[in-house]
Amino acid sequence: MSITLTENAARHVANYLAKRGKGVGLRLGVRTTGCSGMAYKLEFADAVNAEDQEFESRGVKVLIDPKSLTYLDGTELDYTR
Repeated sequence: MSITLTENAARHVANYLAKRGKGVGLRLGVRTTGCSGMAYKLEFADAVNAEDQEFESRGVKVLIDPKSLTYLDGTELDYTR
């Protein structure tokens, strides 16, 4: 099981966390939305929750709850402008 970031994504997240001055990494998840779908959640994490699964990719910590991991296992995050 894994979640990875490309070099561009890792650089962007690390730079943003440094500018922000706080945070331990990136939190990724899914939530039920509408009548038949799922929506992605992506936010900066200030703390690690007890139930979080932790992954590290290119020096960036990625946190994900166990329910979301079922849907997102194998995901690679990228960043482009």
